[in-house]
Amino acid sequence: MRVFVAGASGAIGTRLVPQLIERGHEVIGTSRSPGSAERVGALGAQPIILDLLDPGAVRQAVLETGPDAIIHQATALANVRFSKNLDRSFAQTNRLRTEGTDALLAAAAEAGVRRFVAQSFASYRYARVGGPVKTEDDPLDPTPPAGMHETAAVMSYLDQAVTDSGGVALRYGGFYGALNDGLLEPVRKRQFPIVASGGGVFSFIHLDDAAAATVLAVEHNRAGIYNIVDDEPAPVREWLPTLAAALGAKPPRHVPRWLARLFAGEVGVILGTEARGASNAKAKRELGWTLRYPSWRDGFVAAYAGLRDARRPRPWRLRGSVPASLDEGHLGPDGGWPGNERAHEGHDLPERPPVRRDELPGSSRDAR
Repeated sequence: MRVFVAGASGAIGTRLVPQLIERGHEVIGTSRSPGSAERVGALGAQPIILDLLDPGAVRQAVLETGPDAIIHQATALANVRFSKNLDRSFAQTNRLRTEGTDALLAAAAEAGVRRFVAQSFASYRYARVGGPVKTEDDPLDPTPPAGMHETAAVMSYLDQAVTDSGGVALRYGGFYGALNDGLLEPVRKRQFPIVASGGGVFSFIHLDDAAAATVLAVEHNRAGIYNIVDDEPAPVREWLPTLAAALGAKPPRHVPRWLARLFAGEVGVILGTEARGASNAKAKRELGWTLRYPSWRDGFVAAYAGLRDARRPRPWRLRGSVPASLDEGHLGPDGGWPGNERAHEGHDLPERPPVRRDELPGSSRDAR
């Protein structure tokens, strides 16, 4: 088949293009810049520079290339600074998942393209009730936290638009496997803590396995929604220390809800304590999908062992005596200020007692 991959230069696109070519498909890959187009060409695809938010350009590209299938993997998440407000962080990606999806679907209909696969996601979308692992038939969260209302609505829109058109929406788990994964630096710096009991359940997927499932989805062409996740949904308290160890980092800190809410917002608290994972049974059964990394336990080690070894410090010695100001006993475990050891060592911080309004400085009681 001739396969048109929108977003071929992205994290999953660069894994997907070689797998499609290996299976005998001819690939047309889009990107947004000449530099990215060169990378797509180096993978063996026919590169096209395309703005998915320009419906006319999308129509022309699809009609001129005449694909048999379209795969929509375009996002705008590279170098994005994530904040408490996911809607703000995902603003441009949300446009690609609405306006870009509409443009591709319209072009596909006009060109007679019968196979359409689009990137959706499973993470923190399912209702936070009942069991910890959800299937595609389980309800989505009817009350997403503040700061992700728009993003949740956009994903539901994409799922509906694609499946109504006879296409496939792939709800991926959290991607890992790239050396520039956005999660790595916060984990290394111990900026991604375990909140309260750490009971929020995550589902992960290695980028290579995600690409393999995508190839099968376009080849099988069975309309519907599929969770593309590994075999082991797990709570934060299990997977986060394992990821830190795989990176050669110190164990994650433990923080109470009130503290997490200050720096991560309600979204961060819910992700860390209430999120549900996803089941991959349908994708394995209907697509014949076999995972190279069935669990993040092995996948993290395989993906990041090189990074851990590269960061391992070489032995060194100081000549002469060590100044008292640099003596390890005068510094916290992270080289920080003394007195922070409890937080640095990963112990739970106590829940902060509620503050009464009349106890605040400047209140009438304070004045008395």
